[in-house]
Formats: sequence, C-alpha cells, structure tokens
Amino acid sequence: MLGHFSDQSHWFLLVLMSTTTLFFALPIFIAPHKWAKLMLWKIPAETDLSVYFGRCLGAFILVVELLMLRGILDTDARTFVFDTLYAVFFLMLVVHIYGAFKRIQPITETLEIGLWSLLLVLNTLFYPAQQFSFT
Repeated sequence: MLGHFSDQSHWFLLVLMSTTTLFFALPIFIAPHKWAKLMLWKIPAETDLSVYFGRCLGAFILVVELLMLRGILDTDARTFVFDTLYAVFFLMLVVHIYGAFKRIQPITETLEIGLWSLLLVLNTLFYPAQQFSFT
C-alpha cells in the first residue's frame, strides 16, 4: 500500500496544498472568527486571545503549505514533506478524537476525524517511494 500511487505524489500535494490553503490556512489566518462560525464554534465575548491563536494556527498551516509547494517543485524534498504530513495528519487526528471524547467541540470538528483518517490513508497511497516487490 505504501506508495501505490507514488508517481502521482506531486499531484496529490498540489491538490492538497490548493484546497487547504483556500479553505483552512488563509481563512483562519485572515479571519479566524468568521471561519470558526462557519465551523459552528461558539465565539466568546472576549475574542483577542482566540483571534491571536487563530492567526498563529493559520500561520503554521501556511508553513505546511509552503512545505507542500517545495515537495511539488523539489523531488528530493518530497519524502520529507510526506513524512511531515504524516505527523500533521496523525496529531490532528489525535486532537479531534480527544475533542470528540471530551465533547468539547462542535460536530463539524468531530466529523473531521474522518478527514484526518482519509488524509493518512491518501498520504500512504501517494507516498513517494519505490513500489515494494517481494519477487
């Protein structure tokens, strides 16, 4: 399963980078509360801290987007990018499972458990590795 579609790994990164930049990184970086409302979060009366943390999160997502761009353009960096994405996807899965278990997040965040699981599978399928053969 590892690297089954490795020849298309750059396309996976391009689609993932474009989608996450448009729907996560930039909205969270520019307008974290508008994004949070769309995700059904309740916005507290005091918002300075949540805006700060939202913009910080958006900035870190943009760093991951730049890593994906490097993986698209530089085949030597591609494996590192996919390894980094494993860490991102796994940790985001843990965050969302914890939030679901504690019942401290809206349903939209709980549904993201499926997204992070799917991204882990896709990361494995598109991993830029030679096909393994036991023959």
